[in-house]
Amino acid sequence: HTRSRSVVLPQDMSLMNILNRFKCASEHHLSKMVRHAWLTPLLTIVVGLAPHASHAQAYPSKPIKIIVGPGTDLLARIVAEKMSESWSTPVLVETKPAAGGIVAGDFVAKAPADGYTLLLSSSAYTINSVLQSKMPFDLQADLKPVALLATIPIVLVVNPEWGVNSVKGLIDKAKENPGKFNYGSSGNGTPAHLTAEMFKSATQTELVHVPYKGINPAITDAIAGQVQMVFSVAPSALQIIHAGRLKAIGVMSEKRYKLLPDVPTLDEQGIKNVIYSGWNGIHVPAKTPAAVVQKLHAELSRILALAEVQAKLETAGFEPFAGSPADFESFLSRDMAQLKVLVKSGRVQVE
Repeated sequence: HTRSRSVVLPQDMSLMNILNRFKCASEHHLSKMVRHAWLTPLLTIVVGLAPHASHAQAYPSKPIKIIVGPGTDLLARIVAEKMSESWSTPVLVETKPAAGGIVAGDFVAKAPADGYTLLLSSSAYTINSVLQSKMPFDLQADLKPVALLATIPIVLVVNPEWGVNSVKGLIDKAKENPGKFNYGSSGNGTPAHLTAEMFKSATQTELVHVPYKGINPAITDAIAGQVQMVFSVAPSALQIIHAGRLKAIGVMSEKRYKLLPDVPTLDEQGIKNVIYSGWNGIHVPAKTPAAVVQKLHAELSRILALAEVQAKLETAGFEPFAGSPADFESFLSRDMAQLKVLVKSGRVQVE
């Protein structure tokens, strides 16, 4: 049993007016539905992008690590100190020297790509990429270059008692006595060894390689006359050169070395295409956001421009470098191309 109810309409509400109002309300509701239909995915996109934008703006928001492979950690510690002061964020230096940098490089390549794990890279990484047949990571595919921080010139030194005062004098003497003179280096596959092989190729001389475990014993034997010459990273030989115990006759840089201004480059002495040096830079995991890479690069450029930092680096034998990530990438490509030429010539072997 139901009770019927009557509806009393206002006097101005005819049936036609009611239908018209219903139609307007329906159209308004439909319009809201349509707007919702295209706004929802748009909002989803914006919300999806928001974490990336906020990450770049908030970076850094936690401690940063600089991983150091082989060689000195001086550059890493200078960068860490200045970056920490500027960003009010702890920047830690951690060394992983095993396997000539392969362990450190692999660790960073597989780290989260968020800008909190940096690699202090060096010439060891381009050398390993070319001379090692099995690598757990690819330098160019798995790591992204941020900044080349400094180069380390390589200098050719001879025993003063050998009677050679120039590169031309060395070449003449070596060609008169092929295979009778030795050169020392810090070991197989080091920048000094590879530079020497470039020198031999360019000058068509036969010099016997004597690899040492580090540059210091090679320098000691050169002083003693056990080897006639040494190709050395310049900082390791500076004190001995200034003391007159070894004579520097050429540097392998594009321009003269500030700490040895009287020593001409090989190019100045007529030896072309023997330009090679050690180097240090900063790499991050390959998928690190571009905004983070740019922020890191800007900060590293600021640090390298500080007079205090330049003085420290130059005193230690480094030559500070300022350039873009693209400049660093081009530098690496040239470095690897030179090494591949050596491998192709058979002068160095892939392991």
